[in-house]
Amino acid sequence: MLLTTTPSVEGKRITRYCGVIAGEAILGANLFKDMFAGIRDLVGGRSGTYEKELQRARKIALEELEEQARDMGANAVIGIDIDYEIMGKENGMLMVSASGTAVIIE
Repeated sequence: MLLTTTPSVEGKRITRYCGVIAGEAILGANLFKDMFAGIRDLVGGRSGTYEKELQRARKIALEELEEQARDMGANAVIGIDIDYEIMGKENGMLMVSASGTAVIIE
């Protein structure tokens, strides 16, 4: 399955547009992760814990896109857009959403 942020695939012809699809992942960070990330932010540096959670959420959202596209008979998803959102400062929920257009290319 080809996944791309571009509106077309160079050298390939889109033969059918199957529809707009979306995948979401909402992950929570636990108290200890939050505490250690806060300490790291105070002393400087990157928060590896949050980076790993972002990567995991993005992977889940893209896997959902791929699954939906496959269910529609598509072999590619074009025009992918990935958005990140914090769902309430107090509850520590992170949402990653990905959307795109499922297509058949040849």
